[in-house]
Amino acid sequence: MCLRRRISLVVGLLLIFYFSYAQPTIALVSDTQKPMWIEKVFLKSNHNQEATKLIFQKLIKTKPTDLFILGDVVSLGHKEKKWKAIDSYLKESRERGIAVTALLGNHDVMGNAAKGEAVFQKRFPDHVHTGFVKISDSIAFVLLNSNFSKLSHADRAKQQNWLTATMKELEVDSSIRIIVMSCHHAPFSNSKIVGSSTEVQSAFVPAYLASAKAKLFITGHSHGFEHFQKSGKDFMVIGGGGGIHQPLNTKNPPHADLDLNYKPMFHYLLLQRSGNSLKLSSYSLLPDFSGFGEAHIVSIR
Repeated sequence: MCLRRRISLVVGLLLIFYFSYAQPTIALVSDTQKPMWIEKVFLKSNHNQEATKLIFQKLIKTKPTDLFILGDVVSLGHKEKKWKAIDSYLKESRERGIAVTALLGNHDVMGNAAKGEAVFQKRFPDHVHTGFVKISDSIAFVLLNSNFSKLSHADRAKQQNWLTATMKELEVDSSIRIIVMSCHHAPFSNSKIVGSSTEVQSAFVPAYLASAKAKLFITGHSHGFEHFQKSGKDFMVIGGGGGIHQPLNTKNPPHADLDLNYKPMFHYLLLQRSGNSLKLSSYSLLPDFSGFGEAHIVSIR
């Protein structure tokens, strides 16, 4: 066998090995909504729609197995015209074979909650407003609705009971290696605009802390990147999908941020599993919008 054929054979075998054993990549982004005029009165906009466009273009090119949008997909969910740009991104993502899952944020149900949820449900038919699970690469994503004021007392109780039962089931399911919990509102944030959600702290966080398999609680709502540890567990905020940037309390922050030196305006996250550990890579849009910077890596064991 000639040298060229040997080299081709070795390269082919290496490619087969790589694509057979390389861990799938899962993407997450949040708060892709266009800024509302009232936000621009108090906060500074910065070509936000262009940032969202560039993020989706990059994600579509990256072609993860799954894409999770953690709420506030658009600025006013009940208005069809607000979905025009996002619809094009969703269409192209799905045509590329990317499974897209989303959570309801406060903007998605703002103004007319029933209509907003109906419009949202058309785009994301697998969504369940009292909690649902999406499994990818032995990771169970437990997806919850933190729009408590829009839920009836019965639905709030239903979601709470579902969460308790589901976490017990996932804990003993041998096919599940890791649990990632998510909702829109951040249980902990130093944002000067939205702060922390005490309702999420009381409703969802205890189940997360009690689970041996649960490794990450990830949310949006606060428009920035934040990373906290509470009781030895990781909490991350990734609200940099295009919503107007929110200032953080840095002089007297209520929560110790593990990533004080990484504060991008616009960003998205890629997640990979390695055994029972997670590798999180955050990519930020460069200030001149010319591309994305090097990955900011966070490892969770």
